[in-house]
Amino acid sequence: MRDTVLHEGEREAQRRFGAEGYWDEARLGMIRDAIPPAWAAFLEAQAFFFIATANHRGECDCSFRGREYNARGEACPLLKVLDAKTLVFPDFSGNRLYNSLGNLLVNPHIGMLFVDFENRSRARVNGSAAIIEDRRVYADLWPTAQRYVQVTVQQAYPNCRARIPKMHPAPASDAFFDE
Repeated sequence: MRDTVLHEGEREAQRRFGAEGYWDEARLGMIRDAIPPAWAAFLEAQAFFFIATANHRGECDCSFRGREYNARGEACPLLKVLDAKTLVFPDFSGNRLYNSLGNLLVNPHIGMLFVDFENRSRARVNGSAAIIEDRRVYADLWPTAQRYVQVTVQQAYPNCRARIPKMHPAPASDAFFDE
């Protein structure tokens, strides 16, 4: 299992920095190739997550994904876990740079980081992404989405709570941008 979970760079870093042998079969067992059933509710309940993508040269980009709200002010789903190997999230209009989507068009690898600051927990999902351009596919969940990103899960694992600050959401305000 070790050779299929960790790549050569990770193994070399562990050797160089004194962690060789730490990630034994038991510890590597926490890295799964599917989303555990209990995680679906956790992932869907988050207010936001971060995605990492890279272009064909490996140059990286990190982006924020947050909830959209409908006309009544109700939160739309952040994402939907379709099954243990698949999740989907919407792409809304933004700055029109298309950093993430452009990267996914040339390199489908995606990393997703979910952080729950109130409960001091986090999870990672890594996989392969495909862009769904038919706006009708999930229009019932995300009526204002421009398109969707479907992720096939390759790795799903929790991260430790270390150094996650305990934070609570503040009331929404656009005052910062009104100046």
